[in-house]
Amino acid sequence: MTTPSALDARAALRVAVVLIFLVFGYMKFLPYEAEGVQGIAESYWLFGWMYPLLGVQGASNVIGILEVSAGVLLALGGRFPLAGLVGGLMGVATFLVTLSFFFTAPGIVEPGYAFPALGGTGQFLAKDIGLLAICVFLVLDARQRLMHRA
Repeated sequence: MTTPSALDARAALRVAVVLIFLVFGYMKFLPYEAEGVQGIAESYWLFGWMYPLLGVQGASNVIGILEVSAGVLLALGGRFPLAGLVGGLMGVATFLVTLSFFFTAPGIVEPGYAFPALGGTGQFLAKDIGLLAICVFLVLDARQRLMHRA
């Protein structure tokens, strides 16, 4: 049996990650964000192919659609565990991809210093460690809820 405080904590984690996905996903549709994402994503093997086909804004729109979709599915996951499972898996994939930028993106470590002195890009990406953990928790929670329904 889940205690009320555990339910409150689960809801708080869900709301936090949903808001992040919705806000960051929405921002991908704005030109300034599309240009900012281009700097990291255009040379990345997973996204680079989109830029010649869709352009800067089109590639960013695809990423935005994925992020907003993950946010909506995670929000629905509070009531519908299967939606939460799919949204959580999308979140896990998202944050594994963004954390992999630590190996390829410029600006991870502040010039003139060594790790763990993170530069601007590294500081921005470091938050994804916690967001990944939240999504893993929500995946496991949805899985458990689905198993108990069967």
